Amino acid sequence: MNTLLSLGVAMTIGLLMTRLIKLIRLPNVTAFLIGGLLIGPSFWTLVTGGKFAGIITAETVDNFDIIVTVALGFIAFSIGGEFRLSEVKKLGKQILVITVLQALCAAGFVFAAEALFGFDFAEALVLGAIATATAPAATLLVVRQYKADGPVTRTLLPVVAFDDAIGLMIFSISVALARTLSNGQSLTVNSMLVEPLCEIILSLVVGAVFGFLVAIGVKFFKSRANRLSLCIAAVLIDVGLVKLFETLKPTVFGIELSLSSLLVCMMTGAVFCNLCGEYAKVLEGTDRWTPPLFMLFFVISGADLNISLLPKLGLIGVVYLIARALGKYFGARLGATIAKADTNIRKYLGLTLLPQAGVAIGMAQMVIGELPQYGADIQAVVLCATLIYEIVGPIATKIALVKAGEIKKDA
Repeated sequence: MNTLLSLGVAMTIGLLMTRLIKLIRLPNVTAFLIGGLLIGPSFWTLVTGGKFAGIITAETVDNFDIIVTVALGFIAFSIGGEFRLSEVKKLGKQILVITVLQALCAAGFVFAAEALFGFDFAEALVLGAIATATAPAATLLVVRQYKADGPVTRTLLPVVAFDDAIGLMIFSISVALARTLSNGQSLTVNSMLVEPLCEIILSLVVGAVFGFLVAIGVKFFKSRANRLSLCIAAVLIDVGLVKLFETLKPTVFGIELSLSSLLVCMMTGAVFCNLCGEYAKVLEGTDRWTPPLFMLFFVISGADLNISLLPKLGLIGVVYLIARALGKYFGARLGATIAKADTNIRKYLGLTLLPQAGVAIGMAQMVIGELPQYGADIQAVVLCATLIYEIVGPIATKIALVKAGEIKKDA
């Protein structure tokens, strides 16, 4: 099946699954993921014993990489559009405290649990670091679908966005420490602190520049179509620059420079919405354009999930799943309590932080090169966890927002 035909099939399956999933009142993102799983290579290989490679093959899924990259860029841009200074000033302290504590608790719970069950110290350390990552895409789609609004929702989106920056720092330090423990290498300030900090700062600066340029561009382009094209161009350039840095690997004073597509695009959206008085109209246009792209993103993500890994999950995977969920929940609750946040934030925010996908998979992929002796096990655990969290996570998010009273009954 050629790429264009596969795209059409993926969108059709996504649409049909939303009708079926509506009968049991589950979020659309769950429908997209399950639909992708049912037409992907993993499911059909299991059903036919390898005789049929799937309606969408593994090779075709790889060809969809550009769609996944662009979709993640728009997801981050949309989340950035929620960072209005007026709102951030009200929630600033809460967001910072909750984000740091939920990340540290997730890492600490997983590390302690894995070590308690006798797994290698270095392996437990890395799994704890990967546990910090939260996928913003599924969360955003649930919020959009049900038009959720309230204290929990307004806290959730910034926390999910900042989570990756905190997770990146924890992961870099943990990998450097694990490598030292397992291989006898010396710790360096560059690998533990300087390079991760440079990536975060450089990403925010680049994103801020493009956010400023988009805000200026809106003054020159008045039509809805041109403004939409301007936003699309900005996101494409953002993710394109990230890919360029990955290819060129530029270094300054011996420090390898890199960019995070999530942080760059998020900052672009944040600066734009704070500098442009007409940001709401412009973002409304992008919100109308992106749903098919997000649908494809999740259907492709579902097709890419490998259910044959589930039997390999084992004790280490089960411990990871439970410990991470507990860490996210109690970490968010502790942070909300310390920050004296709204009662509903304390009760329900932790339940919305379960989804895990691209960033965690990327971290696991990096471990294969950095710590090959643990790479295969860690990758299997993370991929299995992604499969489970991406299906269960959106459902938990919906339940939490309904309990918090932030999803109206008619939604």
